[in-house]
Amino acid sequence: MNIKIKKALKIISQIFYKTFKFGSLQSVITIYFGVIIILVIVFMSAIIYSKFVKTVDNNAVIGTSQTINQVNRNLQYYLQGMNEVSNTVAEQLNSPTSNGIEKARDVFKMTITLRKDIESIAVFTEDGKMMVSTSNLPLKKGLDVKSEDWFQKVIEEPGKINFSNPHVQNLYKGEHRWVVSLSKEVKYNKNGKEIRLIALVDMKFTSIDELCHLIELGKKGYVYIINNDGIIIYHPQQQLIYTGLKNEKIDFAVNNEDGSYIQNNNGEKTVMTIKTVGYTGWKIVGISYYNEMVTSKKEIYYYIISVVAVSIIVLFVMSLIISARISLPIKKLEKLMARVEKGELDIYAEIKGEYEVKQLSKTFNSMISRIRNLMDEIFKEQEAKRKSEIKALQAQINPHFLYNTLDSIVWMAENGESKGVITMVIALANLFRTSISRGKEIIKIKDELENARSYLVIQQMRYTDKFDYIIEADEAVLEYRTFKIVLQPIIENSIYHGIKRMVDRGMIKVTAEIIDDKLLLQVIDNGLGMSKETAESILSKEPKGKVSSGIGVKNVHERIQLYFGNEYGLEIESELEVGTCVKIWLPKLKEEVG
Repeated sequence: MNIKIKKALKIISQIFYKTFKFGSLQSVITIYFGVIIILVIVFMSAIIYSKFVKTVDNNAVIGTSQTINQVNRNLQYYLQGMNEVSNTVAEQLNSPTSNGIEKARDVFKMTITLRKDIESIAVFTEDGKMMVSTSNLPLKKGLDVKSEDWFQKVIEEPGKINFSNPHVQNLYKGEHRWVVSLSKEVKYNKNGKEIRLIALVDMKFTSIDELCHLIELGKKGYVYIINNDGIIIYHPQQQLIYTGLKNEKIDFAVNNEDGSYIQNNNGEKTVMTIKTVGYTGWKIVGISYYNEMVTSKKEIYYYIISVVAVSIIVLFVMSLIISARISLPIKKLEKLMARVEKGELDIYAEIKGEYEVKQLSKTFNSMISRIRNLMDEIFKEQEAKRKSEIKALQAQINPHFLYNTLDSIVWMAENGESKGVITMVIALANLFRTSISRGKEIIKIKDELENARSYLVIQQMRYTDKFDYIIEADEAVLEYRTFKIVLQPIIENSIYHGIKRMVDRGMIKVTAEIIDDKLLLQVIDNGLGMSKETAESILSKEPKGKVSSGIGVKNVHERIQLYFGNEYGLEIESELEVGTCVKIWLPKLKEEVG
């Protein structure tokens, strides 16, 4: 069955490609007709989808806010319960009975029995002495209560209720439990004299933990609590945060007002909902994952995509049928074009049919005539290119240069400088080997750079202590191709007209890189330089004044533009007494050009 389906699909695809060719009149009519209607469908679908998404997003944010508000109410009730216990402490201490302290101890113990979330209740004097406590255990030996953070806050701000961060209770010997402490100032009336005391109510931290664990914000969402200094009161993954394996945008939550904010959490879109807890300054932060909140949005998205896809298919088939009827007269002309592509230039189209077809036939015949003329022009340009290339090569490696090089070799041989003779002969051999290049006109950049290096070695030995050179090339450039001997005439000009007449030691730098998808070769020297007018005249068709030194450079420029077009070639930047930079722009060629 699968084989039959494959054969049927193959036959359908063959018929499709025979009757519908991309870029043809039929395809253009089909595409334009379809695109207009599809754009309308997509536009309307986008508006509907946008409105739906906005509604879903608002509902999702509202739902999360309501959940956080519920947590806030529960937490406020929890903290208010702590405050009520502290008020009970104050009431009992101010009881008119003479045994107020003893009665207070009994009431405190009863409160702990009824309130399972309270860990302990204690009252201390300003000197840190414990007056009453629900714990039967003694205080830790050597403990200075006055140094405790909760104690100092009451001393500093007597009228304020202080809530501590979760901590291990370390007052009593042998007890180490996680608690949240409430501390406040209370008054004790003893024999008509009012005494200032500090009440401490320790609530079990597990109560907050259980309260927050009950909240569900999707499968991955969670709630955490921070104080107004950004210190974490509660977090379900607190250990991961402390070890640095998880990060939270706590600063954002601290510095922003209550509300919902869209965030990016490790590449996932989340909604951060912030709510301040009453008078404590704590903030409840809810993190909801966006993709869990708006599952219905995905469903409508896929539904709209399906509708658009079906519409595209139907419209495409209809457009194909209509365009086929319109484009039939063009088929014959298309076949003639195919013959032209194969090289047949002795054909003409019959001028008959509808008005548009007649015009196309006339244009076709005019095009064939123009192609013949262009072929003749290209042939002439090829001849000019060859002549320009010969001139360029002759301008580079000439007998005068060879004579001077051989003369230098003989001079070094007579003076016993055998290493210099060997170096110079090897460089000269490499230079001529690259120049010949087995008859190839196009060589790799790395070979052209090696040719330039050989030329620089020879010239550096001829003009001892006159100049140094540097060749730098990106690795990505080396395998691309260029004309052979494009750098040597530029370097020659740098030496003879820029470096040679300098008093100081010169520097020539050759670079190769890719800039804006083009190859850029540069020859930079710190020689005498030239005026702007002289630099411009070197590459001009009609040189101004005496610029014979640029003949070889100009030939390189013309040869590049003849092969690759006017967007490539040479660019000269120079300033007197500063130096010259010659830029050679080339296309990125990987293969040889015929």
